[in-house]
Amino acid sequence: MKKMGSLNKKSILLAMFSIFLTLALVACNSSNAEESQPMDTGLDPDEYFNTAFKEKFPLHYESYLKNMVNEKEVISKSDPTIEPYQPALWSGYGFSLEYNLTRGHTYALEDQIKVKRINDNSIGSCITCKATVVPLLLSEEEFGDEFWGANFRGEILPRVKELAEGGESEELGELGHISIGCSDCHDPVTMDLRVTRPSFTKAMERSGVDLTKATQNDMRSYVCGQCHVEYYFEPEKKEVTFPWDKGLRVEDMYEYYETIAIDQGFDADWTHQISGTPSLKSQHPEFELSSYGTHGNAGVSCSDCHMPYQRVDGKKKISSHRWGSPLKTVEESCRSCHADKSATYLKDRVEDIQDRHVEALLEAQELNTISHYYVNRMITAGVPEAKIKEAQQHVRKAQWFWDIIAAENSKGFHNPNASIDSFRTSSIESQAAIVIATEELVKLGEDIDVLKQQIETTMQNIVNEADHFEKHKHAINEWFPAQNK
Repeated sequence: MKKMGSLNKKSILLAMFSIFLTLALVACNSSNAEESQPMDTGLDPDEYFNTAFKEKFPLHYESYLKNMVNEKEVISKSDPTIEPYQPALWSGYGFSLEYNLTRGHTYALEDQIKVKRINDNSIGSCITCKATVVPLLLSEEEFGDEFWGANFRGEILPRVKELAEGGESEELGELGHISIGCSDCHDPVTMDLRVTRPSFTKAMERSGVDLTKATQNDMRSYVCGQCHVEYYFEPEKKEVTFPWDKGLRVEDMYEYYETIAIDQGFDADWTHQISGTPSLKSQHPEFELSSYGTHGNAGVSCSDCHMPYQRVDGKKKISSHRWGSPLKTVEESCRSCHADKSATYLKDRVEDIQDRHVEALLEAQELNTISHYYVNRMITAGVPEAKIKEAQQHVRKAQWFWDIIAAENSKGFHNPNASIDSFRTSSIESQAAIVIATEELVKLGEDIDVLKQQIETTMQNIVNEADHFEKHKHAINEWFPAQNK
């Protein structure tokens, strides 16, 4: 009986354990089932007001509001302390009129409307990555494919202002409620990451990448890559197009412009006013450069560094939605992986790379500026056309190889090796143009010392002009007349 009683106790205990385990598994499965349920925010699937997400996601929204605070003073990038020869390097193009250090994403639309390089001939493509209403404007109910080439001020902007009515918020300023924000990267209902700009999808398809198979980690870069890229307006519809068919490297994209783009009928963004060179204006290729830099090769996404997880509200961790330099969040952005290094060491390391980058950039820009003036003198002195075109081709290539890196917003950190290589190529090309020009001008009896003095005086006049909006006027003069008439 005693033995039977012992067995009964064991049976009872085993049964209780089984029931407990079953209940635990049921509870666990129930919990997993709840987590796997897709989110339903209750928002409209076409919601585009950033303010609509405030109530649903107050912590993320509070983080987003930090984009209203500038990391740095917003001044012209042609300031003598930054890139003093920009008005000459982009002479005859809108960027020579106004090009400033950037403000936060919440100001993107407002700044695009007000900047002087937007004029009466600007088109819809110029706003592609500035406002949450763009996917709607691209729909068949709105402009459809006519969006790209529609007049910015006459057609697009009035409709944008109509769509902006009703979602305003004092804390987001004039147009922050429809500036780059929530719905650009998230499905408003499920909050899944998504790509909303068709130019990115088309470029990836041409490169053989199936976006439907993208991982969550891929998407944490793709949502940024739909805008932080190099692009041009293809000639037929003026659609924003990424030059990625030959690859994402600096030299790949240049090769694209020299072949595929020219075959399409696109050979230049503008004709340079000083040298008469058909020139390319690079945009902001953060996605491309980082993709084959050290961190990109290691699988680090844009969001890992620029939207690090932060503990807020005293307990909860969220992905920061303040977009800016990771140097402002070194502990979360850098030391989550580089925990064996101090924050000071990591910051110094980054700044060392950036200092070296800036030094090489300024040297390449100065040399390219000088080469433009040499070619100008070739034209006015009557050098044979074939030699002028040969020199212009070098100047064009030199311009591309410094500009594509200058336009990239990490000061070389996303890909230090590619940046330095690019500057070296630029300098070699500028030197080649100067050598050709010198040889031809000497044949015509030109005094090269006088030419050098005139170039130096002209460049100094640009630097010395205190009014940034007047600097571009000093890029040409009687000695160096405009060549894009």
